[in-house]
Amino acid sequence: MPTALVTGAAGVMGTRLVTRLLKAGWQVLALVLPGDPLRSRIEDLGCEIREGNVSDAATLAGLCRGIDTVYHLAAVIISHDPSILWRVNHDGTANVVAEAESAEVRHFIYVSSASVTYPQRTPYAESKLQAERLVSSVPGLAYTIVRPTLVYEAGGGQELMMFLDYLRRFPIVPFIGAGGALKRPVWSEDVVDGLLRLAGNPTAFGKTYNFSGSETISMLDLARLLLAHHNAARPFLRLPVGLCQAAAHALKLVMKHPPLTNSAIAGVINDADLDPAQAMSELGYQPLGVREGFRRCFTPSPLHPFEYLEASRVSRSESSVTKRVPIRNEAFAGSRAAPASHHQIQKGNAT
Repeated sequence: MPTALVTGAAGVMGTRLVTRLLKAGWQVLALVLPGDPLRSRIEDLGCEIREGNVSDAATLAGLCRGIDTVYHLAAVIISHDPSILWRVNHDGTANVVAEAESAEVRHFIYVSSASVTYPQRTPYAESKLQAERLVSSVPGLAYTIVRPTLVYEAGGGQELMMFLDYLRRFPIVPFIGAGGALKRPVWSEDVVDGLLRLAGNPTAFGKTYNFSGSETISMLDLARLLLAHHNAARPFLRLPVGLCQAAAHALKLVMKHPPLTNSAIAGVINDADLDPAQAMSELGYQPLGVREGFRRCFTPSPLHPFEYLEASRVSRSESSVTKRVPIRNEAFAGSRAAPASHHQIQKGNAT
């Protein structure tokens, strides 16, 4: 029976992956944080559970002994403290890699982030990119790197739900920039299916794959589509990017936890239009488009989403940037501004 280690196993993606591996006949060792209440998600699945913190090497001793494949998902995506991002995402990866090397695992699969492709990287993106470079530089390690885009599912994922919460907070939504950044949101089940296709697959050794959806959508149309599926249509107030960046800088000087951050702005204005063609051709990865995925995951509005997008353009005049609208929610478009917690360390994926 093949054996797999899943770090960040109590997170949304980790739980799904553990479940699918067990159904496929794998023996699974699930790594969770000490005292993490989310371990209840996996306690009845039939996997072995071990407590440990990837940023504390002493808690990982012998972790990979007898393991064939490592799925390294554990990460912090949201923290005001860049040192936490580095300690968990980079140093934590180094600790897991060291254990994998020692045990001579057959395959090390690292779940990174689409944000590593941003032209100006956030502290989160930089920590993930440097972790990628660490993984790929280990001599003799059979590795695969995966870059998911914005992950969604019914009731999740974390960043998309934060975005939705922000959109629904205001009767007129303050929106950073023109909303033209291109995204490829991906259904969580498609990511998990892709991860299963990787395990022990020699074709994937030494490669980096984009696990993205099959359909590109602008950030503004994504917001409209998301609201349509939650019966919460809103007009948008488009704010100049420069104004938002200046506000974020000023808030950082006077607040420990500012409601608007440069990381949040980066998530809105940068493209994450990663092409999954290589994964599709080499792995048989077949992701849904975002419109079909949303139909499966969310309760649709009375107005069909396609019709809503057109109607919103015609019937709603966009407000000009002459009014002042306070930006108070730190969750705008997946802001990585909240303090790290057990929940966040268990892995969400960046846009």
